[in-house]
Amino acid sequence: MEFQQPANANSWRAKIQRMGGFLSSMVMPNIGVFIAWGLMAAFFIPTGWTPNKHLNELVPPILNYLLPVLIGYTGGYNVYGKRGGAIGALATMGVVVGADITMLIGGMIMGPIGAILMKKIDELFKGKVKPGLEMLVDNFSLGFLGFAIALVGFVAVEPIFAVILSFISGGVDWLMARNLIPLTSIFVQPAQVLFLNNAVNHGIMIPLGTQQVLETGKSLLFLVEANGGAWVGLLIAFSMFGTGMAKKSAPASMLIQFLGGIGEVAFPYAMIKPITILGPIAGNMTALAIGQLFGGGTVGAVSPGSFLALLMMTPRGNFVVNIAMYASAVLVSFAVGAFFLKLSLKKDLAAEEAALAVEPAGIPSAEGFETAVPEINEEAAIMPAGKLIKNVIIACDAGMGSSAMGASMLNTKARKNMLEVTVKNVSVDNIPEDADLIITNEILLERVKGLSKGKQVPILTIKNFLDNSEYDRFIKFIKENNGE
Repeated sequence: MEFQQPANANSWRAKIQRMGGFLSSMVMPNIGVFIAWGLMAAFFIPTGWTPNKHLNELVPPILNYLLPVLIGYTGGYNVYGKRGGAIGALATMGVVVGADITMLIGGMIMGPIGAILMKKIDELFKGKVKPGLEMLVDNFSLGFLGFAIALVGFVAVEPIFAVILSFISGGVDWLMARNLIPLTSIFVQPAQVLFLNNAVNHGIMIPLGTQQVLETGKSLLFLVEANGGAWVGLLIAFSMFGTGMAKKSAPASMLIQFLGGIGEVAFPYAMIKPITILGPIAGNMTALAIGQLFGGGTVGAVSPGSFLALLMMTPRGNFVVNIAMYASAVLVSFAVGAFFLKLSLKKDLAAEEAALAVEPAGIPSAEGFETAVPEINEEAAIMPAGKLIKNVIIACDAGMGSSAMGASMLNTKARKNMLEVTVKNVSVDNIPEDADLIITNEILLERVKGLSKGKQVPILTIKNFLDNSEYDRFIKFIKENNGE
């Protein structure tokens, strides 16, 4: 039996998620380098903690050359392995050299393009090279392509990118000059709930914010998407005025969001009651308004969006305003979220009591999250007859946040149940061919199905990565499938 691609696998949300995943797959592996550069800027630029003219010579070259080339290499590698990475780095240099602005976006575009062209050329020569000449052909095909694409990038593409990026930067400057940056929250927070946060942060805010750091020593754009305080406030509201499993799991989710910055643990709460998304919107809007009025911002990407990462990326003289931004986001988001939760609290409790009265003993449920082990009834949860589950994949958008946490929790349960399975976390775009079971957030389901078309791999969804009953459900499915 073959899986059929769902009708909505190519919906606008899935397409934007794929784009965001593609962008984040180039940026996320290099976030540590961005942080290292941010620390150098925080210490050594003229307005830094310990200004040092000599050491500050490291800052511009890393930004202007290393970071774009790293992104270009990573983008090329994701498309076509090491050969793709090599040609991607060279293609990126073509648009970097001579540019007056940082070409991070140039690396995001030229890296994958170079790798795609290299792959096409290798396919043309496949099976047509005489034995003993493979290395010669491989080296010179990459050399000739690299020669051509670097020249084209330098002569033709770089001027085009420069105009486009200058236009985008001018638009951001226009918004900031008119104090309109807070209005971006109307779009950013709903985008986060739809798991489009990586497309917003890594594809737009980090490249533009990094450019601003060289000009002003900091950028507010790093905090447009990455201020986790707005979600901490909503989680506090759920821990006080929520119901059922949502109320019970909210405190743990709040700590993970505050300390670890994994926003995926917070987004499902806004999906339980969509009206509560107004809390994070209002909270982030308030924080950005304070940031614009009093000059808030960081020297580098705040990734993940934890309070600790915010402090580490805060430049000298900005601690008060940045902490005020975070605290205001928490307070306003909590107040708005609590208001709407309290309005519906009696109704939710009544519905929960009614559900307990009619459901079989021992299998209660509450609005929002399952509190007992439900039956496996997902349409994609079908295993080929006789095939055992050995390799379990937990996939999230970037493959480094919620999926890593989920893999750790499922591994622990698998060991306790003495199951011989391997659990790994990956991004949805890098699900391995040998996967026997795929687990992903329900928001990403259509995207995973589209990538799994024609493969006999069951797909289970998870709502709350901190809900133990979710993992009990997965363990039950594995046991039943493996005949244990």
